This record gives sequence, C-alpha cells and structure tokens, in this order.
Amino acid sequence: MKQTLQLRLGQHLTMTPQLQQAIRLLQLSSLELHTEIQEALDSNLMLELADDNEAENSSVEAADAGGDNGVDKEAQSDADLAMQADKIPDDLPVDSDWDDIYDAPPTPASSAPVDSGEREVVHQVGESLREHLHWQMNLTPFSETDIAIAEAIIDSINDDGFLATSIEEIHESLSDGGENELELEEVEAVLHRIQNFEPAGVAARDLRESLMLQLAQLPNTTDWKEKAAELLEHHFDLLVNRDYAQLMRRLKVGEEELKEIIQVVQALNPRPGSQITDSSPEYIVPDVFVRKEKGKWRVSLNMEAAPKLRINAHYANLMKQVNNSSDNTCLKNHMQEAKWFLKSLNSRNETLLKVATCIVEKQRAFLEYGEEAMKALVLHDIAEEVEMHESTISRVTTKKYMHTPRGIYELKYFFSSHVNTASGGECSSTAIRALIKKLIAAEKPQKPLSDSKIAAILSDQGINVARRTVAKYREAMAIPPSNERKRLA
Repeated sequence: MKQTLQLRLGQHLTMTPQLQQAIRLLQLSSLELHTEIQEALDSNLMLELADDNEAENSSVEAADAGGDNGVDKEAQSDADLAMQADKIPDDLPVDSDWDDIYDAPPTPASSAPVDSGEREVVHQVGESLREHLHWQMNLTPFSETDIAIAEAIIDSINDDGFLATSIEEIHESLSDGGENELELEEVEAVLHRIQNFEPAGVAARDLRESLMLQLAQLPNTTDWKEKAAELLEHHFDLLVNRDYAQLMRRLKVGEEELKEIIQVVQALNPRPGSQITDSSPEYIVPDVFVRKEKGKWRVSLNMEAAPKLRINAHYANLMKQVNNSSDNTCLKNHMQEAKWFLKSLNSRNETLLKVATCIVEKQRAFLEYGEEAMKALVLHDIAEEVEMHESTISRVTTKKYMHTPRGIYELKYFFSSHVNTASGGECSSTAIRALIKKLIAAEKPQKPLSDSKIAAILSDQGINVARRTVAKYREAMAIPPSNERKRLA
C-alpha cells in the first residue's frame, strides 16, 4: 500500500470546552448546580463565594410581567471582584442545537411538590421494611428452624408488605428431602407469627388478608368492627364491585350503617409496608420565585439555588505581583478557568430568568385564576419570543422549578398542547384536565359521570374532545373510571 500526503479543505463544528461547560451548567438542576459549584470552589483557588449582602444586592430580578420584557440592569450588574481581574470576553455562545451535540445527564428520581419556598423532605430516612422485620424476628423466641423459616418469609415480602412468594414455594425451597423434612404447617405457623409483627397487615398473601389482619388488631371497642370483619371475610367481592344494595341485604344494615362500616375498612392501609421506608430524602429547590407586587407579577432568581461567586482578590493581586514562574502560570490557568466558569454561570442565570419571565407573561391567567385558565403553550412560542432554539428552551425548562403563590411547578408544566373550541379558539389540555377534575369532584357519588357524559358536558361548553381523550386525561390524573368511583352518599 502506497502512503501519500493529501490536503483537504472542509468546515466542521467543534465544541470548545467553554461551550461544553456552558451547556452543561444550563441543563443542571439546582441541586446538581450546587454540587458543580462546590467542585469548582474545591478545585479552583481563584473562586470564592460572595458574602450574603453582596449576593443579595446583585440578585437578578425581572421587570414586571405586564411591562418591559427586559431584565433589571442594576440587578444583573456583575460589578464585583469577578470582573476586576480581567474583562471576560462576551463571545461565549449559549444557544445551539444541543440535542445533536450534547447528551442530557440522567434524570434523578421524581420530586414531589412542596409548599414552602425552600426544601422539604419527601421521605424520612430510616431502616428498610425487611430490616425492621428482622429486628422484630431477633426479639422473638424462635427456634433455629423457625428462624430459617422466618428469614425465608421476610425475604419474600415486597416493599408494600405483601408476601410475594406462595407459602408452598417457600416450603419447597426449605425442604432438603432428608429425615428432618419440614411440614407445611410449620411454615404456616411461623407466617402467622410474623403477621403479628409491625406494621399491622404485613406478610399477607393478598389485600383482603392484610385488611383482616389490620382489623383484628383494632381495639374491640371499635365501632362496627364485627360487621367490618364479616364484610371482609364473606362479602369482599361485593365491596370491590360496589354492590351496596346487596351488601345492605347480606349484612342486614341500612345505608347509614353500611357507610360507617365501609369507613372502618377505608381507614385501613392497603399498602402496610409503605409505612416504613429507607428512601433517601428528595428535595425540590425552586430556581425562580414569582410574586405579585402592586398588581404586577415579578420574577426573580433564587440566589440560594445559584449562589454568587467572585474572584478571590488576594490571589488575583498575587498573580500580578509574581514573575513568570511556574506558580504564576498555574495562577493564570486558574484565573482563566474561573472567568469562564463565572461567564457560564451568569449566562445560565440570564437565560433561565429570560425564559421564566416569558412563561409568566404567557401564563398570567393561570397565576390569577388557576389551571382552568391555563393557555396552550409550546416550546416554539417561547423560543420565538426570546430568540433562541427550541432545544435550548427544552433544556432550560427541564428540572427547573418555579415557586408561585399556587405552588411549585416544573417549568415544563406550563407547556401543553391545545384543543380547538367551537368558537374557533384554543383550549389548553391542562385546562381541560382541570375541568374534568372539577366535574368529577362535583358529581353525585351514587351516580358518577361516565367519560361519555363528561365529553358531552365539555362539548356543551364549546370544547370538543372525544370520549377516549377524556379517558386518557382522567387516567393521567390517576382518577378511576365511573364504576370504581361509585359510593354511598
């Protein structure tokens, strides 16, 4: 094979490390950003946290949503020590088709909404259900054989507290075929003892058995305990099918008495294992705050979610004094990295604030009146308004949260498709879901609304949606169908 040299002319796009950093910071959640900032502080001696007063004075705040779309220049001022050492170039691009050139980091577990402006623990950290059961097992006077059986049973209990393996399979797994062959009754005896452990209802083979175990542990003075036990033991299928007329005949009670009996059953836990969890705490830290001041909606960044950084003045001055030694070269490298990091962080804040402000302007009716007033909004609408690519909007609205007087919402929540109305207008799918939820909340419990009936009511209001669409929205809100919503008044 002959080797030759060839010259070729061509153009290609290369992502600089600075651009990669800007993209990565923009798509991080607030908790991930905290980690990134801490790593930067630990690795770069040129960076330091600004004091609280300085950070508060330099917080970025948007103009009111009803007026100028621009950002408060004084609030965005970067006249801090970060810019004293050297002027940072302004040619850092932050808008690009990132879907093609940069992968999003893994999405963490879903977070639950919180009412406060800061953080809220969703789950309490503690021992797992199996650890809790093992602890009780060690306090119970079991023989060595019973301990082996108990361990096998506990290992077969799922996180909801139910026995996921049949008692026959557990017996078979413990049998060795020798002289000391286990009897099935021995396994069942140990199971019954574990079923008396906490939480009540644990180690049951099905929901009915779990409810009966919980009911048995209630005080004998509990009203309607005997009737509730009779219902679970003999008429559970009628309860599942909501055949209340048949239940009243079988239990020989009236409607009011049956309602009280069912309330006793409903007070029991259908997932007893959920009372004990070893889940790590999950937090939501809002990235932006929305509040109404003097009749106008204002948007501001949560500076605790994005703490203010600055250049360390001592090391910056030291760099100017020393010669061209290797130490000075190291300081210069740290300085350049620090300036790029500050530039990327500032670009993230400006982009996030700009997008959040635009969303508030578009969804002002939601803030005033609630979900039913939500307007149809797609990424293209915001991208066109702020003159950025749709992929940029997608990245900046993912895992970013807005604290409003109505609660905390992910920025993506404010985007939804539209349905045409009879008048030729558009109605947001979020607003339609809110209307469906409102109709179901106001329905007669003895005669709940079917999906077809809900579709007809919406049609009368000028919103044309198919029955299947109503069913899809209802299921998305975890609302059961009409036959499962039927209950006594």
